[in-house]
Amino acid sequence: MADDLWHMLIQAGVKRCYGIVGDALNPTIDALARHPEIEFIHVRHEEWGTFAASADAQLSDGPVVVCGTAGPGVTHLLNGLLDAFHEMAPVIAIAGDVETNIIDTEAIEEVSPYDLFRTASLYTGRVVNPTQARAVFQQAITVATEEHGPTVIALPGDVAHAKSPLAEPAVYASSRGSVLTPHDEDVQAVADLINGHDRVFLFGGNGTAGAVDLVKQLSDKAKAPVGFTLKGKNWLEADNPNAVGMTGLLGYGAAADCIKHADVMLMLGADFPFPDFLDRGHAAIVQVDNTPSHLGRRVALELAIPADVGVFLEKLLPLIEPKRNDEFLRTAQHVTESWRKRLRHYVDGGEKRSPIRPEYLASVLDDLLDDDAIVTADTGTSVIWVAHQMSFGGDRFQFGSYSWASMADASPYAFGATKALPGRQVVALCGDGGFSMLGLGDLLTERQHRSPIVHVILNNEELDFVNIEQQEAGFRPWGTEFPAANYAAIAEGFGVKGIRCEDPARLRDQIAEALAHKDGPVVVDVVVDKRALALPSTINADLVGKFTLSVFKRALRGEIPELWDEAKDNIRLL
Repeated sequence: MADDLWHMLIQAGVKRCYGIVGDALNPTIDALARHPEIEFIHVRHEEWGTFAASADAQLSDGPVVVCGTAGPGVTHLLNGLLDAFHEMAPVIAIAGDVETNIIDTEAIEEVSPYDLFRTASLYTGRVVNPTQARAVFQQAITVATEEHGPTVIALPGDVAHAKSPLAEPAVYASSRGSVLTPHDEDVQAVADLINGHDRVFLFGGNGTAGAVDLVKQLSDKAKAPVGFTLKGKNWLEADNPNAVGMTGLLGYGAAADCIKHADVMLMLGADFPFPDFLDRGHAAIVQVDNTPSHLGRRVALELAIPADVGVFLEKLLPLIEPKRNDEFLRTAQHVTESWRKRLRHYVDGGEKRSPIRPEYLASVLDDLLDDDAIVTADTGTSVIWVAHQMSFGGDRFQFGSYSWASMADASPYAFGATKALPGRQVVALCGDGGFSMLGLGDLLTERQHRSPIVHVILNNEELDFVNIEQQEAGFRPWGTEFPAANYAAIAEGFGVKGIRCEDPARLRDQIAEALAHKDGPVVVDVVVDKRALALPSTINADLVGKFTLSVFKRALRGEIPELWDEAKDNIRLL
């Protein structure tokens, strides 16, 4: 039966399978060996492999497979599949299962796939006999590819090893996705809102990827500033004089002010997950998204329009009357320019500041990267520096576990990117917490595949983002530190090139050396200033009060010298 599965997966466009072999999975992997069209990537940890598959699937033309054997191997898939679920990545998991004659007897390594994957899979099918198998395979593949998310096939070893009941090789019946088209009356209603108000704000997400020029045309016509989510930064910031940055914890520029003062806010392909940063004004909010379930789930809407953003804008633009009043736009541009100058403070002259400021590190990377480079970022302060100090657009883009927000995603995401888009420069900006959690072991996988990944480690000996979170909540930071480590030396012990960066004057040359290394992965261990502080673009009285409470608690603990050093190091932000 396993041959039928692989045959159908090949027809569906699968080119890679990540995983670890063993017991219940052995018959399935034995069949895979007879299908060289699919590359098997033996990873050191199933979770790392599933994150890699998630990234690969987001960038590939076809779905990507990941596998784990019964019990512990299967449970290791869960976090990566949750990432694929939230990032809408077509990942098909083959979960080894106990033999059918002992299902529901609490056999060793038995786990119910329905219960385990309930929150992480769009469809979970358990194959209990050969005659049922083809239907389960078909449904799992179709749901993954058409609904854009993970599915699970639980396959017991005895069924995988059984003879197929089909007279001919199994055939996967493919389907073609459709494009959502808006109703004309909805488009006219949006046009009436925009034409009837002077202060219009456009807020775009990943759904604008194929409609960048149309967004810019609408912005020019309506004199509307353009803000964006972290995913939308890839498409809407570069070469856009009307771009005004981001809101939220990663925010910068005038986006937060625009949300507060706009009369109309048009959310375009943006499923921004922090409603407190959206519902801050009196604007009539319109949301356009090609995933209907996204509509209105973050904030109350004036109009909810299920549609492809590009198709919607093509119908909207001819109905928009060009505006003459550009005061709202000019004010937002001025605020954003002031922010950009502020963000340069720790970049200009950064080669003389020791310890190395993370802002300077990110800026150096931005200067040296190829125009079509791919950057993956660990959830944490790595994402802050990507948002604030790095530029994307055209063929250069950044991505990560932005909707699921798991730690330790940058390394496996980078590997998946090298498989999906070979030949592109790939940089993983890792926190030392994330890299030590999940990235270290699979350096061996990267070495085995000679993957040209540049890991840049922000080595500050703590979970930095959690440290900031605790201060913003009014807590004294605690439980976030861990012992110092030389990740470059560890990499060398793995047979991987390692570069240790401690001198800011040498940083640019060392980063250039790493980017020039093409024969396998490299680890750039950058000792950065652990006192560097990142604050959101909007600081209200509540946040100030909580920071003050955190400082007071630390002072009572005798940390006044440390507080003084932090204040001196971050005076431009404070």
